[in-house]
Amino acid sequence: MNDPKLLRAQPERARKGIQDRGGRYLPPLERFLSLEEERRVLLRDVEDLRARRNEASKAIGQAKAKKDEETARRLMEEVSRLKAGMPEKEDRLGKIDAEVKDCLLGIPNLPHESVPVGKSEADNRVVLEEGRPEPMPAKPLDHIGVGERLGIVDFAMAARLSGSRFAVLRGAGARLERSIAQFMLDVQTKQNGYLEHWVPYLVLPKILEGTGQLPKFEADLYKTGQFEEKENAEAGERGAMFLIPTAEVPLTNLVREEILDAAKLPLKLTALTPCFRQESGSYGKDVRGLIRNHQFDKVELVWVTKPEDSMEALEQLTRDAQKILQLLKLPHRVIELCTSDLGFASCKAYDLEVFFPGEGRYREVSSCSNCWDYQARRMGARMRRGPKAPPEFVHTLNGSGLAVGRVFAAILENGQRADGSVRIPEALAPYFGAEEIR
Repeated sequence: MNDPKLLRAQPERARKGIQDRGGRYLPPLERFLSLEEERRVLLRDVEDLRARRNEASKAIGQAKAKKDEETARRLMEEVSRLKAGMPEKEDRLGKIDAEVKDCLLGIPNLPHESVPVGKSEADNRVVLEEGRPEPMPAKPLDHIGVGERLGIVDFAMAARLSGSRFAVLRGAGARLERSIAQFMLDVQTKQNGYLEHWVPYLVLPKILEGTGQLPKFEADLYKTGQFEEKENAEAGERGAMFLIPTAEVPLTNLVREEILDAAKLPLKLTALTPCFRQESGSYGKDVRGLIRNHQFDKVELVWVTKPEDSMEALEQLTRDAQKILQLLKLPHRVIELCTSDLGFASCKAYDLEVFFPGEGRYREVSSCSNCWDYQARRMGARMRRGPKAPPEFVHTLNGSGLAVGRVFAAILENGQRADGSVRIPEALAPYFGAEEIR
């Protein structure tokens, strides 16, 4: 969440940041500011009552010590009146505190000052273009046509098993998916210095709250049934656990409620996991193919840094993700997102997009974000610069390194030949075990 002190001290800056994001999150910000004013007045009243009560209670003891029963009796009556007036105010204060937290959870990260202001994705800025498409057949197929012609992708069978937005990969298709994932992991762990993790695919609600998916995006998540086992009591009021929408969720929460040694930062973490998304906000978009499925594989990259290092870390994180595309020689570009296209928890972000000749356009395969201290505040993740130094919130970053299914699709489209075969990128061929698919 955002720093409440910043929102209180600089409300106009906060309003501008939300307006630049499109303005749809202004209501929780305005409600927060209104509640903060009421909370300030109420807290002053409660603290005044508590001080007067404590002072009177102390005076009672002094009066009794002096055998001044009349004064003691009068002070006791005053304490009773003060106590009678406190429960209502304290109860209201508790409700305000809870509502303030809800408001803070509903306010997105404020954009960094370096982010270009824009009203839609049309205002995103192309930072870099690299690579040109290989010569294609006269009418290149999209990845659906290429995959079905080769018999390595079966969407009809997947629909019979699970409904729309799923895929069955068979034979060379299954091997290609596996080899892409292994190639990505090897590059990130052996060349780029990430520490690989194997993480749970089911997490508690508070874990998703920590990275910003809850409560705002609950409709996009897959939720399990009621848990009754004692070890899952932490599932809380929702009484359920959730399938992860991305490995960012468990990886980032590995530093939850920790105080890290600043000298050991940055942490660079990675994991390959399936990701589960209902795509409730994407009705009608990419129902066919591998671009927007309910279940897909992804290699995730997460950084935990000192505050002063996070912007340079974002540049390096983006380069690490881009390296996969460079090694695979896929034509791509780097896009700097404008304010209205930022993710909920991001203060600055880049997208990596690959050219898909079958569709004649670029498609996103990664989004790399600096979340500043937004997630750290929600998770209680801090660092200490020295034995006696006060704790400070860390900065967290994340990016896809990359979405495996989308790279799979990009390889099919960019590697297709007129004879119906598909060329496997040279860097990937040793993992796949062949230089082409026929």
